[in-house]
Amino acid sequence: MSLFRERGRWSNIVALLLVGAGVFLYLWMSYRTYRIGFPLDDAWIHQTYARNLAKIGEWAFVPGQPSAGSTAPLWSLLLALGHFLSSGIPYTWTFSLGVCSLIGLMILGQRWFERETGVFFPFAAIFLGLEWHLLWAALSGMETAFMACLVLAVLWLVGESRSRWGWMGILIGGGIWVRPDAITLIAPVFLMWLWRFSRGETCWRDAVKFLTGFLLLFTLYMGFNLLLSGSIFPNTFYAKQAEYAVLYERPLLLRFLRSFGVMLVGGSGLLLPGFLWGIYQAWKNKNVAFLLASVWVLGYVALYALRLPVTYQHGRYLMPAMPVYFVLGLIGTAQVVRSLNQSRWGWVLSRVWLGSMLGVTLGFVLLGAQAYATDVAIIESEMVETAYWLAANTPPNALIAVHDIGAVGYFAQRRLVDLAGLVSPEVIPFIRDESRLRAYLDQQQVDYLVTFPGWYQYLAEGKPLVYQSRGKFSPRAGGENMCVYRWR
Repeated sequence: MSLFRERGRWSNIVALLLVGAGVFLYLWMSYRTYRIGFPLDDAWIHQTYARNLAKIGEWAFVPGQPSAGSTAPLWSLLLALGHFLSSGIPYTWTFSLGVCSLIGLMILGQRWFERETGVFFPFAAIFLGLEWHLLWAALSGMETAFMACLVLAVLWLVGESRSRWGWMGILIGGGIWVRPDAITLIAPVFLMWLWRFSRGETCWRDAVKFLTGFLLLFTLYMGFNLLLSGSIFPNTFYAKQAEYAVLYERPLLLRFLRSFGVMLVGGSGLLLPGFLWGIYQAWKNKNVAFLLASVWVLGYVALYALRLPVTYQHGRYLMPAMPVYFVLGLIGTAQVVRSLNQSRWGWVLSRVWLGSMLGVTLGFVLLGAQAYATDVAIIESEMVETAYWLAANTPPNALIAVHDIGAVGYFAQRRLVDLAGLVSPEVIPFIRDESRLRAYLDQQQVDYLVTFPGWYQYLAEGKPLVYQSRGKFSPRAGGENMCVYRWR
């Protein structure tokens, strides 16, 4: 049996080669622009937890201070294996995990596409493998692609004629260890069970199988966080919402449209007609699995629009839902193309549509590689270089207040006060109140403050500047250079 169940191996080989070329292009562009690294400072948070677990056997960001600052404990645990195998930064291991997640997305997406359309050429696999958001996510050092793979697996299983209820419970329970929002997948699973129960196609035993798998892992997750932080979710779950609470002032509909809009950047924008057509056909034909997946995507976007309406970093918080939208859009597009092919002008229109989608998708592979390289260069020239300076120019026992703790925690290895509240949850209640932050930093007897000047209006006012990075990429992108201030 071939990888994507296609009647012929060459198309599968071509699909994998195209993805390999995309991965190579992203990493080569990063190396050529500045150097290899990660496009997010948060990736270094996971690496720090992973290194400390592997080297000293502690679940801590700062050695000796256990904390719940990792949103994705399972991802950090997987990264720890790389630190067992390597004495340096395990880039190869980290990127391999992301690429394996991307290949998993390709396989699952193609299986779903085949089930709904009967088309065995790996259209879905190729699209998912070359979609620029997913390439970025796979090489970000973050759990995003892994989480997306778990999401797609659950929703694919929901539509299987013989649903594996126990496995769905395990996948959702395990998914919460990757990102807490995996808990939203309970809704489509429960509704599918209810639908099939009403038709006599399932029974209470299946519900017990699901709940057993889910509750076992979810209970362990709650206990893990309660032990570390006193709450059932990690600190990041609360800190991010508090930091961006000001965005709640925008109308909810606008927040939803802006959030959903990030999914449409690239060839995926041309999938929107197919996505809408697929929903119509699913309603007409009572394709419950398709409808539930569609509602989950829209509900996931609405949830973020309601609680965390941010679209920066290419919509990374919404990336776990993107492959579901892509697959549903591809299925609907295949249905539309099949209808259009019945007339000459329809055939021409469908080829223009598909050709445009191919051209835009390939164009965004290059644009995405450039964006990825720039993102990596900004993190490396600002956060990482500043962390190197702190390691070389501050006392080993210095206490440093910093907003983005990832690279500083990994490379500087100093005591930290986290202004974003991930490992210092006590700051969350006044995370945007600069007067209280100043008083808190004084109370903690902080030695240095590390921040971009524009992030706070007057927090660093009157404090002597002792270091400013000389990176060129952040100013070119409209940002600033990272600064270190002497606090006392």
